[in-house]
Amino acid sequence: MTRKPESGNTMPPRKAEAALRSLRTQIDRLDVQILKLVNERAVHAAEIGQLKNDHGSEVFTPVREEEVLSHVLESNKGPLPADTVRAVFREIISGSRALQKRLKVAYLGPEYSFSHLAAVERFGHSVEFVKVSSIAAVFEEVQRGHVEFGVVPLENSTNGSISDTLDMFVRIPQVIICAEVKLRIHHNLLANVEHQRINRIYSHPQALSQCRTWLAKNVPHALLKEVSSTAVAADLAQKEPGAAAVASKQAAVTYGLRVLFENIEDSPYNETRFAVIGTQKSPRTGHDKTAAMFRIPHSPGSLVEALDVFKQSKINLTWIEAFPARTAQNEYIFFVDFDGHLEDAKVAKALKALHEQCEEVTVLGSFPAAEVSG
Repeated sequence: MTRKPESGNTMPPRKAEAALRSLRTQIDRLDVQILKLVNERAVHAAEIGQLKNDHGSEVFTPVREEEVLSHVLESNKGPLPADTVRAVFREIISGSRALQKRLKVAYLGPEYSFSHLAAVERFGHSVEFVKVSSIAAVFEEVQRGHVEFGVVPLENSTNGSISDTLDMFVRIPQVIICAEVKLRIHHNLLANVEHQRINRIYSHPQALSQCRTWLAKNVPHALLKEVSSTAVAADLAQKEPGAAAVASKQAAVTYGLRVLFENIEDSPYNETRFAVIGTQKSPRTGHDKTAAMFRIPHSPGSLVEALDVFKQSKINLTWIEAFPARTAQNEYIFFVDFDGHLEDAKVAKALKALHEQCEEVTVLGSFPAAEVSG
């Protein structure tokens, strides 16, 4: 027997339609108000841009942009979640910045690779993105002044540091870190064929490694094939019968693929930290990190003595990585980042002491510490 809805729980159709029209009218009115306020904000941003231009200041100021985002997130009372509010204001900031100057930003392409998604997360869509074929090319575009900034992967929580990025800091140390982006990485199995009929799976080596347990369990019959990016993988999966890709949902939309399985990464805490590289220095915020690389004497205890500098200065190391120096003595270069800014007295003192313990020290920049997104 079908149960009739209780009277009072539903609104009569005519009354419901009238309520719907009223709500839509209110939304239309609010949209006009929002547009007016956004454009008023843009006018003020353009005035700031003119002042910056008159005094030779930089257009992109990650410190100020983080302040704006932090302020609106702290003021957010809902019901919109923080990720939505951040995305909306990121694009408002991006569009306002473009009124001052349209930045050029290089990334490891093609579109909808994770490097591209990280670049969008940091700069919004109102920039000129320049996709290149390698991490080395990102550094070279920045060094030659063809772009103002580049976005490169620095380390992954599952697979560790990205050796190509570390190698380029060694080769082009004048390119520094201006900001960082921490992106939660979600991998998906994309294909236009049922998973039982998949015979090969394309992806970037890092992505395949981050999903190796899931892939071995669920598609053990498929051959894993490494390519230069997850977006290239999605393109191949769209073109080749029986092929699939491990890539982002955005790549699925772009390349016309179905998402067969979501979030197939082995670790639920999988995240990649990206460096925004350029030549401009970031001012102090009070919530900063500094990155450096150093080479120590090839003798017992050298590394302990170098690291003891940070202990004695009460400075917290947040990352350390060894990288071959490619010298005849089989030496290593050590990459570190740590809490604090170059303008902090104890950081300056620690770096002076580090110079005394090392054969070479290169500061790769101070920048605002980022929260994970995505």
